Amino acid sequence: MALINIDTGKCNLSYACVRICPVNAIKVEAHQQYPEVMHNACIGCGHCIKVCSPGAITYRDSKEETVALIASDSRVAAICDPSISGEFHDITDYRKFVEMIRALGFDFVIEASFGVDLISQKYKELFTGFKGKYYITANCPAVVSYIEKFHPELTDNLAPIVSPMIATAKVARKKYGDDIRVVYIGPCLETKKEGRKYRDDGRIDSVLTFTELRELFAEHEITEKKVEYSDFDPPIGCRGSLYPVSSGILEAGDIDQNLLTGNIITAEGRNNMLEAVKQFENNIISIKKHFNLFYNEGCIMGPGTSRRGEKYNRYTLVVDYAKKRMSDFDMNTWKINMEEFGKLDLSRKFKKDDQRLPYPDEDKIQEILQVIGKEHNVDEIGCASCGYTSCRDFAIAVARGLAKTDMCLTFTLKNRHDYIKTLRETNQKLAETQDALKKSEKNARRDQQLARESFETTRTMLEKLPSSVVLVDHELKVIQANKSFINILDDEVRMIEDVIPGLEGADLKTLLPYNFHNLFSYVLTHDDNILNRDVHFNEILYNVSIFTIRKKKIVGAVIRDLYVPEVRKEEVVKRVTDVIDKNLELVQKIGFLLGEGASETEAMLNSIIESYKMPEKPKEDDKTTG
Repeated sequence: MALINIDTGKCNLSYACVRICPVNAIKVEAHQQYPEVMHNACIGCGHCIKVCSPGAITYRDSKEETVALIASDSRVAAICDPSISGEFHDITDYRKFVEMIRALGFDFVIEASFGVDLISQKYKELFTGFKGKYYITANCPAVVSYIEKFHPELTDNLAPIVSPMIATAKVARKKYGDDIRVVYIGPCLETKKEGRKYRDDGRIDSVLTFTELRELFAEHEITEKKVEYSDFDPPIGCRGSLYPVSSGILEAGDIDQNLLTGNIITAEGRNNMLEAVKQFENNIISIKKHFNLFYNEGCIMGPGTSRRGEKYNRYTLVVDYAKKRMSDFDMNTWKINMEEFGKLDLSRKFKKDDQRLPYPDEDKIQEILQVIGKEHNVDEIGCASCGYTSCRDFAIAVARGLAKTDMCLTFTLKNRHDYIKTLRETNQKLAETQDALKKSEKNARRDQQLARESFETTRTMLEKLPSSVVLVDHELKVIQANKSFINILDDEVRMIEDVIPGLEGADLKTLLPYNFHNLFSYVLTHDDNILNRDVHFNEILYNVSIFTIRKKKIVGAVIRDLYVPEVRKEEVVKRVTDVIDKNLELVQKIGFLLGEGASETEAMLNSIIESYKMPEKPKEDDKTTG
């Protein structure tokens, strides 16, 4: 079961976890959106959990496993890390705290401070019996995991001594029986994996963090006011209670920390630990010191503790607790126990588990550096906002598929500035377009008003014309007609005009006979104007001209009543003029054209004579009497 998990439903894609991971065990490849934990490379430092503001990253929950152990037929011992004194500041007396743990159902409650006392003596023997080899303490499981996976060449320099958790488990089984089950309660996450590595008397059946312990108290409604005093089960530790402070194990073993006479360097915290391992590997011959290392700033600040804990407040609580315990401490019993349990095998071995990725191709690195604009001076220390000490290290991570170029702050800001610049330019163009649209809209409204005025002027002019005028579309629907046109129609049609002004939309086929409206169809279909065609309609002769306005779309017609005297005179003059023009033209033609011209002239003259023979338009009185 994985130690660290990411809930993508809660992830806000800040990639803070990717940046903070000291071993790049959380990757985010170019093609993926959410970060992914590479569990084999994870060292269980828990730093990703601390920086994940939405709480998307969680660690393996051991509460159900612990409850199941307690409910089993086996006797179960709880081993408490000495860091409880700094974590549970809200509990006034540690004896109440011990009884609260018992109330969960544990048969034994043992403090790991005695295990610290045991291994501190082993460290003293190792450091004082110097044989030319320098060691790194193996108490912090995150440090051990880091060296095994990313500095495997240093595994032989890890002190071959078990951690306080394992040492105390061995003590518990020797005192209370090998069949007991052990649950460790502490501030660390990597202990959840460390405990599963042992199959002998140091085995750990489950590991609870302090946070999980608080949750169990809440679920079972266990509070300080509900319990009585109870002390830890023996053996009781001495100065091992100082272990939560990074130098506490040296204090417990009375190991010389004097700057002039001692040979131990203590480093705590993520960056200090990483740098210490690096320098141990490269410069230990010149440094000539043993290293006491902790990933966090002491166990008091472990990832399994409550958030927003104050380091120096916890430090003070740990020291005060140790002082209180020492005030009436039974040193004789402690010495006897140290003698008895000091015979336990507290040695261990380490396994190289190289998780380092192959070094990427240099061309690929240079390509990435060029993309993020960092091809110059890349070996210099960068801004470190990406989580890497240099731009080159970041480019290597990207080449390995562990990071995305978007994680580079300067690259992202440059892209953002470029985007903002483009956006501003786009906004400016949009503003200009909007201004142009406003002007265009204003011009359109003006043109629309002019068109409306023009239309009204045209309509008025059409109404003033004595001739009938009508415009129709390709379906022979009336678009516009003047009063004169409406007057030549039947009385029933004229009644329609009262409802539909100008007969707009009326079907011309219902207004005019076939021989008349068919002329309109002809012009629409053939795009060939018909000029001065004489048409009989309602016993009246009309002179009709039909012409194209929009090809095959709109045609117009001018219809003149030839019974009107003014029209008759105009028509006579026009036709006589046409005759004269024709004859003048024909005189100039030679040959057969003369005969053809004479024929046309004869026809036109006959037409004129015929028009003069027309009877006068019947008067209203005549209609009545007839």
